[in-house]
Amino acid sequence: MTKRLTEKQKEEILKSFKTGISIDVLSQKHNCTHSTITRNLRKSLGEIEYKELLNKSKPLKEKSKIYKKQNNDFKETNFYNEELKNDSNDPSDLNENVTVSNFAPIDSFFEIAPIDYEMDNSSRKELSSVPLSEVDFPKVVYMLVDKKIELEIKLLKDFPEWEFLPHDDLNRKTIEIFFDLNLAKRSCNKEQKVLKVPNTDVFRIAAPILIERGISRIVCAENLIAL
Repeated sequence: MTKRLTEKQKEEILKSFKTGISIDVLSQKHNCTHSTITRNLRKSLGEIEYKELLNKSKPLKEKSKIYKKQNNDFKETNFYNEELKNDSNDPSDLNENVTVSNFAPIDSFFEIAPIDYEMDNSSRKELSSVPLSEVDFPKVVYMLVDKKIELEIKLLKDFPEWEFLPHDDLNRKTIEIFFDLNLAKRSCNKEQKVLKVPNTDVFRIAAPILIERGISRIVCAENLIAL
């Protein structure tokens, strides 16, 4: 190792030390002892500034050690993986390096019990209608009749809002009532007129007669009513 440093080396050491380069690295780089580097730094910086810079360089030194350790661990892992890859054709070697639980086939299964009830294969039931006995009619309702005061009878399929019902139900005969006079007038054509029904009990009284005529539903904006 050199015994004396040139002025150029001293300047370079000072600059490097200020940037965080450790004394050990500077000693190796300039081929001199640790004490030579320390002595020149103390002389150039003074004791207080030297110690401040020395403390700052310690975290960098520790980070360098950690980085070297991680780098070595990474190399060892790559080496291990390469060895494992090269020996993957040998089952006996593979079992020594890899736990059996990672590659063992699953030799059991979970059985789901069958559904224990009979399927309803009957036609879809119509569940949208409300029984006549459960309907709370307003005091007055309105109906559409032709000029001969005959009820306007329609099939349930004539009402788009109920087209989701089963086919058999769509062919049911219906009569339509309105809870609102203005709505009834808007639905009335030139061949019809609006009939006021002041007593809504008439529907319960006339229900058997309507059913005899094949009318089984009353359609209104609020409900589909079953007679």
